[in-house]
Amino acid sequence: MIRVTCLILSLLVPLQGWAEQVPAGRSEIALSFAPLVKQAAPAVVNIYARRVVEGRRSPLRDDPFFSEFFRSFSAPRPRVQNSLGSGVILSSDGIVVSNYHVVGDATDIRVVLNDRREYGAEVLLADEEADLAILQLYGAVDMPVLPLRDSDEVEVGELVLAIGNPFGVGQTVSSGIVSGLARSGTATGSARGYFIQTDAPINPGNSGGALIDNAGRLIGVNTSILTRSGGSNGIGFAIPANLVARFVDQARAGKKRFERPWSGLSAQPVTSDLAAAMGLDFPEGIAIAELHPSSPFAEAGFMSGDILATVEGQEVSTEAELEYHMAVRGPGARIGVERIREGERETLHVPLIAPPEVPARDEVQVPARLPLAGLLVANSNPALLGELGQRQPAEGVIVWEPGPIGARLGLRPGDHIVAINGAEVRQPADVPGLLAAYGRAVSILIERDGRRLSFQVRL
Repeated sequence: MIRVTCLILSLLVPLQGWAEQVPAGRSEIALSFAPLVKQAAPAVVNIYARRVVEGRRSPLRDDPFFSEFFRSFSAPRPRVQNSLGSGVILSSDGIVVSNYHVVGDATDIRVVLNDRREYGAEVLLADEEADLAILQLYGAVDMPVLPLRDSDEVEVGELVLAIGNPFGVGQTVSSGIVSGLARSGTATGSARGYFIQTDAPINPGNSGGALIDNAGRLIGVNTSILTRSGGSNGIGFAIPANLVARFVDQARAGKKRFERPWSGLSAQPVTSDLAAAMGLDFPEGIAIAELHPSSPFAEAGFMSGDILATVEGQEVSTEAELEYHMAVRGPGARIGVERIREGERETLHVPLIAPPEVPARDEVQVPARLPLAGLLVANSNPALLGELGQRQPAEGVIVWEPGPIGARLGLRPGDHIVAINGAEVRQPADVPGLLAAYGRAVSILIERDGRRLSFQVRL
């Protein structure tokens, strides 16, 4: 009998402990993001931007012959474009991050907080390629702030919230998970590079809004969706917080253009066939295809054919990932890069440098008395190509500014001038002389995006 009583008491003890853990109310049963939203939402703002754009102008209006037909027509009127998006406050003195496609080239920016306060703002630093812009609110003090998280620590499967102003309906919160990391070449719009993928619904107006983790920290800035219908299909992309932090640093330092380190190489992903040919057990990293003589990777000991496996311990599978990891560290830093050569692995340290001015630009402008007057040409170098937003290495003489006649002809900044009337162009100083030698009939051979194009002009 005593044994039976002891057995019953031993069974009741855990039941009593369990009874003490019974939820006291419905709020303890339901999973809720409400406390997290209350903490984070005040730092996410609505942005209304306005820009004035010139009306469409016929390319024939300035033509010496066809301009006579436009005398009776008034000049095209400027148009006002409005854009709607979101932003995130990152500092108590009013530093805000948003997308370039929301505020880039805006002439008037109005920022509205969650509590309906309104501020004017100016753009401190904007970059179309990264699709990021850093704003400063006028007269802002004691602003609510979202802390940044190290986005390299983010893992697939984490719960996230997307906060923004979709379709202008007001601040909205949607939930999801991190669906993928290191997405490159998949985002729409002007952005390119490295993204965090999420299935949290993102719609027009969410651009520039916050993607936060379950601790209320910013892990990315929502930038675009992948869609065929125009609606959210659960494939959204966010720019990682580590790159945002670098933009804020450069904006505070007074930079007007975002400075990226220069790799001086082109690379290709390692496929299964390439891995087998190189004696690897499985595909990994990227293989160097071309290496500029002045590249910091060449200085560190890399050669064409080497495989870059990791950067600071992070795996890389595309050239865009390499450039991202370089960008978040910035010029002046050093990175550890794992190299694979003939099956041997070694970590080399690469100094990150700004694109060099080698060779010198030697800019030359075509004078008014010659065909293509106003055309500005220069020697191609990494710094110049960086300013033009071109990543592929190019040598020779390139178009820096096409001038009015060159623009009508179809020349673009970055075009490589190969020959004029069949004569090879070796240096910028050759261009005026070749144009003068052939009078008013000119044939120009250029190279653009790997293709050769010929332009004919008679003046």
